[in-house]
Amino acid sequence: MNAATSLAARVEQYLAERRRLGFELESMRYALRSLIEHVSKTKHRGALTMELMAAWARQARQGPGDNATWARRLKMLRPFTRWLQHFEPATAVPEEQIFGAIPGRTAPHIYRDEEIAALLDTAGRIGPPMSPRGAVIRTLFGLLACTGMRLSEALALTDADVELKAGLLTIRRSKFGKSRLVPLHASAVVALQRYRAERDRYVASTPETPLFIACRGKRLGQPSRSPGRSHLRPTAPAAWLGEPWLARAPRVHDLRHTFAVRRLLQWHAQGVDMHQRMLALSTYLGHAKVSNTYWYLSGVPELMSIVGKRFEQFVDPWQGNGEDDDE
Repeated sequence: MNAATSLAARVEQYLAERRRLGFELESMRYALRSLIEHVSKTKHRGALTMELMAAWARQARQGPGDNATWARRLKMLRPFTRWLQHFEPATAVPEEQIFGAIPGRTAPHIYRDEEIAALLDTAGRIGPPMSPRGAVIRTLFGLLACTGMRLSEALALTDADVELKAGLLTIRRSKFGKSRLVPLHASAVVALQRYRAERDRYVASTPETPLFIACRGKRLGQPSRSPGRSHLRPTAPAAWLGEPWLARAPRVHDLRHTFAVRRLLQWHAQGVDMHQRMLALSTYLGHAKVSNTYWYLSGVPELMSIVGKRFEQFVDPWQGNGEDDDE
């Protein structure tokens, strides 16, 4: 059995074990299978070496092709290589800073009320007049803003997952393979009722019907993660032009950050002990670890000053196993 075949068997074993623990590992799976291809092409024999993995990292097909990109690729291999050492002790574990320090997470953009209003207004005008696309994108962004859901979770919703009478959404097998219930505000229920009535003009409603549809009633694919770019910038309101926040187009995912930060600010204004509520917020957001919820505090300096050392105790965005970091 050659090195690539042996490595492929170990990769599948590793992924199967991690999936049983609830991890989906899509990025990890892609990276490891890419490494298998590299081992096969180079006809490498023996244990994985630092030189082999560094050469693989430099062949990144995505990203700017700089040291930071290569460092991130190498970092993804660390959990697997540590695991592989139990079977093949000669396996090298990529050094943390062989390509230099990895930059921290991108600072989230916290949307202002007027920015969200402009976002929804612009989204509602996407697509031709007789198309449901504007209503679909507007409702999608609105739901993300008022629930803090992940984009992937919202796109996976079907009619069976939306219980408007009860005011509940069921998120099935989200990022870490867990399901949870998300309560809806009364205004969100009304908005979804209106949207479904319009959507049902284009597709028949069944339990399996996607909540958010594309053409011919198929499930909507993920729109751009930077709403200021492909979908919204061509029709951006004049009020947006020249705004500093457009210099780094805010991501759709920043709506999730905004939801969390606003909830924390509201608790602070009410004099609530945020640390006591943090576990509830973490569960609501579907985080695997409460430390991921604490990271949202970095978006608001005044909250950082309040939590101080507790934040430092819980959060170091680039410490972890490289496979279950979560936003």
